[in-house]
Amino acid sequence: MANEEMKKFTTAQLLNFCLGFFGLQFAWQMRIILSGPVTEALGASPFIFGLIWLAGPVTGIVVQPIIGALSDVTQTPFGRRVPYLMGGAILAALGLFFLPRSGDIAGLFGESAPVWLGLLIAAVMIWIIDACVNAAQGPYRALIPDNIPKEQHALANSYLSFAIGLGSVVAAGTAPFLKYAFHYDMSINAQFAMAGAAFFLAMLWTCLTIKERKIKAEAKAAAEGEEQESFIQNVKEFFKLSPEVGKICTMQFFSWIGLMSMMIFFTQYAVHIVFGVPDLSNADAALKQSFAVQMADGQYFSQICFAVFNLICFLVAIPIGKWAEKRGNKFVHIIALVSMALAYLLMAFLPNKMSVMSAMALAGIGWASTLALPFAMLSRYIKAGTEGSIMGIFNIFIAAPQVLVCTLLAWFIDKAKFMQDALVNNHWEYAFIVGATMLICAAVTASLVNEK
Repeated sequence: MANEEMKKFTTAQLLNFCLGFFGLQFAWQMRIILSGPVTEALGASPFIFGLIWLAGPVTGIVVQPIIGALSDVTQTPFGRRVPYLMGGAILAALGLFFLPRSGDIAGLFGESAPVWLGLLIAAVMIWIIDACVNAAQGPYRALIPDNIPKEQHALANSYLSFAIGLGSVVAAGTAPFLKYAFHYDMSINAQFAMAGAAFFLAMLWTCLTIKERKIKAEAKAAAEGEEQESFIQNVKEFFKLSPEVGKICTMQFFSWIGLMSMMIFFTQYAVHIVFGVPDLSNADAALKQSFAVQMADGQYFSQICFAVFNLICFLVAIPIGKWAEKRGNKFVHIIALVSMALAYLLMAFLPNKMSVMSAMALAGIGWASTLALPFAMLSRYIKAGTEGSIMGIFNIFIAAPQVLVCTLLAWFIDKAKFMQDALVNNHWEYAFIVGATMLICAAVTASLVNEK
């Protein structure tokens, strides 16, 4: 589609456009924060927890490129992207509802049911949630080059960062707010149900209010031709777009190892390191009960930290987009990555509540930038009619590094044990040392990108 055919979006239109991403991130944030406590209560060790987290990267690698390519050529009365947005929202909402009830579902099979059945059900629910989030995410980002002129791509992605920050703040902060303001303990079941409802309703609003642009015949033909090519050929064509594309992908690869080192393990770090709860994955009921208060406090603290982390993302997302328009995406992104690396080192070596919360606030700057600027850097190389395919392939460099975090880093933490008051604990803080190293590598790679 010719750029001149696209009218600039107003502020009101951009805010409306990003509402569905608010719901998507609301659901994703709840899954990030509380899946650890749910699976640990069912007997998951750090390594098993990491393997369950493979749901995100594996479905990202497999689902997003396929769904992205399909959404480029899908023709329905509802549009190209809408069927994938709504389908993902509906199935993810069901997964979110049943995840915290996995133990109860296993109990329906009677006392003879194996002890690992509840954990298996929880793992299946997490895989469903992650697959559906990925199915919705790629086509949603493809709506930007579909409908918004190129000079607004950085700003539009920043509005998505704004929505991600706001959705995460509300998701993470609701239960602690009710706890400390009204002395009401919101159950994990209720929090997951709330997340499912938010995802479904916000995505429904987006699908009802965003009118998809129709692609030109030549763009449609190009997309259909690309769809018929092999996946390997599509990847080759992707890297032929520009020499800078490979550098941007490498930058993303390092960035997301760093990001997921924190995302996956932060709640467990808060519970076990900051609040001193030992490993309870194989503990009996009496020992678990003796640490119930510390466990709950650690979970609430984690939610507050994630709320602070995403509040900063929410506050700086749009200013980062505007700053990038003036100074360039690369310059701003390098500063953001370095600030996040420093925050990680602070958490690794000063694990007290005040320093950890301050570090999470600082890390929020890097999060806002990572959610917007790499996509803006890539979007200038996208050909009309291939937006979904390109975003799907690009997602591989977000999802693939997470496999390393879920396997190698999870295994390393599982083996890195120490004794704490005659009980075993794990060095969860090691995740931040690895993450900081990877973020510095991402910043170095970003400096090599030749940005016009």
